[in-house]
Parts: sequence; C-alpha cells; structure tokens
Amino acid sequence: MKIFKVLTVFILAAIFLTVGFRGEATAAGKIGFVDLSKIFDGYQKTKEYDEVLGKKQAEYEKSRNAKIEKLKEAQGKLALLKESEKEKAGKEMEQMKSDLLTYDQAERTELTKDRDEKIREILLEIEKQVSEFAKKEGYDFIINDRVLIYSNDALDITEPILKQLNAGYTKK
Repeated sequence: MKIFKVLTVFILAAIFLTVGFRGEATAAGKIGFVDLSKIFDGYQKTKEYDEVLGKKQAEYEKSRNAKIEKLKEAQGKLALLKESEKEKAGKEMEQMKSDLLTYDQAERTELTKDRDEKIREILLEIEKQVSEFAKKEGYDFIINDRVLIYSNDALDITEPILKQLNAGYTKK
C-alpha cells in the first residue's frame, strides 16, 4: 500500500511537471529509465557471486546427503540388532535426526543471509552508479522500468550503466 501511495504521488508530480497546472507544456527535465533486472543479471559481480553461492549450496547438499546416508545406514542396521541394543541405537538415531534438522535449518539460514546481504550490496552499487551517471549526463529523473507502462526506447540507459558497472568492477 505504501508503494502504491508513493507511486501515485510520483505520477501526479510527473504529470504536473509535464503538463503544468493550466495544461501548458513545461520542461520536465531529462528523463531516462533502466531495466534493473537486466543490470543486476548482467553485472559481473552478480555472476561471480552466483558461482560462489552455487559452490556453497553444493557443499551444503553434499554434507547434508552424507548425514542422511549415515542415518539410513543406522536405520538399516537397527533391524539386525538385539533388543537390548535397539533402544540405544534408537536414541542415537533420534539424536542424528535432531542434529540433521538443526544443521539443515542453520545452513539454510546462513545461505539465505549471505545471499540477501550480497543482493543488497550489489543493488546499492547499482543505485550509486545510476545516480552518478544521471548527475554526469544531466538527467533529472531515472525511472525503474517496472513502473513504466510505455516508454520510448531512446530513453533506455540500461546498457551504458551496465558497461560502466562492469568496467569499474574489473578494475577492482
């Protein structure tokens, strides 16, 4: 609801700046738009982090699968044990299940936290780059393409911003 209110205010302000109060055309300033998804996906830092996250995910799954396999082995051996040993083995299996659930939850939480932090970091870099580009090129407004219903492709500044982001990243 808050986003809807902000969007409505922004649209009304744009209409007043463009049309004016008496229907006269006024200078709205230089306007551009960006495809934020395209910039995010095309940014080299995003691609590299996707690889890192993929490796972390694979390590987690490998470790998790090893724990599950160990639990299955213990379950398979349970039927072969004497009654006196079954109770002890049953308690050990319950502990293994509990440990697996705890491990699962902790690792998933950590992976999600890492991913969210990196996404936030990348989006802040993109926002900074867009702001710098807008100031340098004399733009008054840069709009995310998700709020547009229609736009002239000549106003799309996605590619130059993506090039600058990647050029700046490779220099680091």
